[in-house]
Amino acid sequence: MKLRIIGLLVLALMQQPALAQQRGVDAEIDALAARVEKLEGTRAVKKLQRAFGYYVDRGLWTDAADLFAEDGTIEIGIDGVYVGKARIREYLKRLHGGQEGLIYGQLNEWITLQPAVFIAADGRSATARWRDQGMLGQYRKHAEWRDGTYENTYAREGGVWKRKSLHLYVNLVAPYEKGWARLKPGEGLARSEASKAFPPDRPPSVSYASFPDTQVPAFQAPNPVTGKPVKGVR
Repeated sequence: MKLRIIGLLVLALMQQPALAQQRGVDAEIDALAARVEKLEGTRAVKKLQRAFGYYVDRGLWTDAADLFAEDGTIEIGIDGVYVGKARIREYLKRLHGGQEGLIYGQLNEWITLQPAVFIAADGRSATARWRDQGMLGQYRKHAEWRDGTYENTYAREGGVWKRKSLHLYVNLVAPYEKGWARLKPGEGLARSEASKAFPPDRPPSVSYASFPDTQVPAFQAPNPVTGKPVKGVR
């Protein structure tokens, strides 16, 4: 009996390094899998944003709305919050001429820059901040510059990344000829005619300020070095 017990103890001691090594390998695999998941999530979020920009540029409102989750939301400037794909689609359509596709002579370029994507630890949700530069206008009638900041959220549903919310803090909309240097306080931020005729589901979620004020929307993602919240300025 004693010999059997000694034999089992020796066997257990011999197996310990192998078990420890296996646990180390498993932990490394888990860490690599999590890293790949974050990289794939970041790529998917960027792909979503780019697709939205191209669809909106050409007036493909149905395709743009289909990028949202069923309960997704959109909030642009002081227009208020629209909830659900159908409401988002109709709002976008009314905001840009009232039809599928652009109207003749319409310029509607949304240039999205400076992506800062943050994937949650569980790999099921994300936030992203972007810069929005816009060239808008109607042939022989008017032309405007637009500037703003996106703070968006995303969710992975059934293995597919979708937009959960689009929130554009509009900094200014300035006539091309006049430019932003001659804007009066508050002139660069106005409620759209589309929002007045097609009221939102909820009022604006925050108090907005436009150029020449220096509002900086709060960041949803923490500072990547300190891990602390970045509150912005108002």
